[in-house]
Amino acid sequence: MFFWDPTFILLIPGIILAAWAQRKVSSTFDKYYRVRSLSGITAAQAARRILNQKGLDDVTVELVPGRLSDHYDPRAKALRLSEQVYHSNSLAAIGVAAHEAGHAFQHDEGYVPLSIRASLVPVAQFGSSASWILLIVGLILGWPGLARIGVYAFSGVVLFQLVTLPVEYNASSRALGLLETGGYLTREEIPQTKKVLDAAALTYVAAALMGVLQLVRLLIISGMLGNRDD
Repeated sequence: MFFWDPTFILLIPGIILAAWAQRKVSSTFDKYYRVRSLSGITAAQAARRILNQKGLDDVTVELVPGRLSDHYDPRAKALRLSEQVYHSNSLAAIGVAAHEAGHAFQHDEGYVPLSIRASLVPVAQFGSSASWILLIVGLILGWPGLARIGVYAFSGVVLFQLVTLPVEYNASSRALGLLETGGYLTREEIPQTKKVLDAAALTYVAAALMGVLQLVRLLIISGMLGNRDD
C-alpha cells in the first residue's frame, strides 16, 4: 500500500532531530527562565527600549496568549510576546524578546532573506495544504503529471524552510549584539542567553532537514527520482 511505502525510512533522521530539538528548546528555555538578569529589566521593557534605540517607535510591543507564541508581525508592525515572556526578567525571556526585535530591524532595513521568505508565504501555504492531495490523487488515477505538480508544490514548502534559516540566525545574532552593547545583559550573561536562541534555531534546522528528506521521498514515490515499482 502507498502509505506503507518503504521510503518512509528516509524520514527517520529528520524525525529524531526534530524530537531532540523540541526537547532541547523546551529544556534550555526552562533552565534559563529561572535565571534572572542582573539588570532586572523585563523582556517587554527590553524590547521597547531596543526598538526605540533603533528609531522604531512605531512598532508596538503587545501581550499575546500561549507558550512561546512570540513573534513579530510585519503587517501590523507589532512585536508580540507571550505571557510567559512579556513580564519576565529572565535571561531566556529577554533573549526571546530581543530576537523578535531583530526581526523588526530586518523588516525595517529590507533584509533580503526576510523579503524572500515573505514572498514565499502563499507558496508554502499552498504547498502544505495541496501537495499531498495532488500527489496521492495523481498516483491513484495514474496521472503522473498531477503527481509531479504535487511534488513541485511541496518544493515551495522546502524552499520556505531553507530561506527561514538565515532569517532566524541573523535575528539571533542581532539580538545578542544589541543586548550586550546596550547594557541589557552583562558579558557573562550573553553566552547563557545564546544557548536559548541556539536551541530555538535548531528547531528550524530540524524542520528544514525534515522538509528536504520528505521532498526526496516524494521524488522517489512520484518516479521523478530513480525507479519505483508500483
